[in-house]
Amino acid sequence: MAEPIVRFEHISMQFPGVLANDDVSLEIPRGTVVGLIGENGAGKSTLMNVLYGLHQPTSGELYVKGRRVERQSPANAIAMGVGMVHQHFKLVPSFTVKENIALCCEPTKKFGLYDFKRAEQTVRDLSEEFGLAIDPNAKVSTLSVGLQQRVEILKTLHRGADVLILDEPTAVLTPQETDELFRVIRGIVENKGMTVIIITHKLYEVMAISDRVGVMRAGRLVGVHNTRDVNERSLASMMVGREMLFESLERSGECGTEKIRIEHLQVLSDRMLPAVRDVNLSVRAGEILGIAAIEGNGQSELIEAITGLRPIRGGSVRIENTDVKGMSPGEIRALGLAHIPEDRLATGISGAASVEENLLAGKQRQSAFSAFGIHMKKRAIHEYAKKLFSKFDIRGAGVETAAGSLSGGNMQKVVLAREFSLGADKLIIAQPTRGVDIGAMEFIHRAIIEHRNAGCAILLVSADLDELFRLSDRIVTMFEGKITGEFKAGSIRKQDIGYYMTGGREANA
Repeated sequence: MAEPIVRFEHISMQFPGVLANDDVSLEIPRGTVVGLIGENGAGKSTLMNVLYGLHQPTSGELYVKGRRVERQSPANAIAMGVGMVHQHFKLVPSFTVKENIALCCEPTKKFGLYDFKRAEQTVRDLSEEFGLAIDPNAKVSTLSVGLQQRVEILKTLHRGADVLILDEPTAVLTPQETDELFRVIRGIVENKGMTVIIITHKLYEVMAISDRVGVMRAGRLVGVHNTRDVNERSLASMMVGREMLFESLERSGECGTEKIRIEHLQVLSDRMLPAVRDVNLSVRAGEILGIAAIEGNGQSELIEAITGLRPIRGGSVRIENTDVKGMSPGEIRALGLAHIPEDRLATGISGAASVEENLLAGKQRQSAFSAFGIHMKKRAIHEYAKKLFSKFDIRGAGVETAAGSLSGGNMQKVVLAREFSLGADKLIIAQPTRGVDIGAMEFIHRAIIEHRNAGCAILLVSADLDELFRLSDRIVTMFEGKITGEFKAGSIRKQDIGYYMTGGREANA
């Protein structure tokens, strides 16, 4: 085995009410790809945050490149060649791509003035070197989530990292983009001798990209294996402590009346360019309509227009018999529409509010939880929140905990628990299992199917084609804001649908 570039010795990390890491010892060999897997709250991100200096371990020792680290910090980690791309990005939205990448190491010219041309050329050189194309002059706030991740990776590489930590790197990528990212990772490992640590829930990706895989459960490292010696089933069992059986999801009921109708919809992007172009869709009761599209092809703007988060420029969106053009998100929700957004931090939760407060949102004026919509019934609210906390297996110190302190997957569970519990008969769901572990993924899929079987009309957007194919009754493909294909479940293979996701001719099946 190659010389360890990172070594954890008996690392424990105690938070109030939670032992996140429990006596973890792990070696990361130089020049390899190591996958770190486990359920939400298993301690994966916490362990890597120790390496990056965001947490100081309660006990244990950390070694980087043979040197014992007395007190790690992000600045020290970067100086030692350790970089981390977080699940929730650390970018300045109002800055351009080149300004974000050059942040804290800005190129200057005469009299200390910012050298914009050099910063732009640096981004172009990095993009070409690592195969991660990006517009240096684009404002980050206008970029899709997938492109923002690309900026984060380039920023880390620009700072000279030779140990790269990627926290859920494919959560926002399509299968094609994932393949490209893996090509890039393999290139930098094999050609430049870098070490890459990938935190992920996707077992097939671990099998595809990693040399070794470490499995964590309940804060402990329960196994480290050469990837060639394990398979997805054995890894899943180690993760959850039981045999995972992915049974087929039972569907029942017939499609009913039309609940959502979209006609000739036109929507603009943040840059005031056409994002949704003459889209026609309908979703019926007891039906899941899946949208397959590469990131940045109008699916996000489509959902925002339906839910009132983005103005409709032309055409119409009708919920039941109501045209929602010009209505607020609250008014649209009152029509029986629940929304699970793709960006849980921006529009899904309030990080500063407690889990309890987030779970109650949307029901706070109901008589069960308040008197006259003013005086809150604290006991009833607390019991309701505890019930959802348990039902959706949200892992944290308790319902009084700030939602922003939870892991990304547990934040997602908070959003799902709230929206699934509203009693809505129309669901707009974007990336429901992004950053969620394998056990929770199965739970969420079953919940979606149960709502479908109960007569809900569901519009589902997911970058995970396996998820779309598993859940959808119909699938439409989008490219550059237009519908390029429509298919019944089972009428097209995953291998073929990419043609329509990249601009292939319209088809119906």
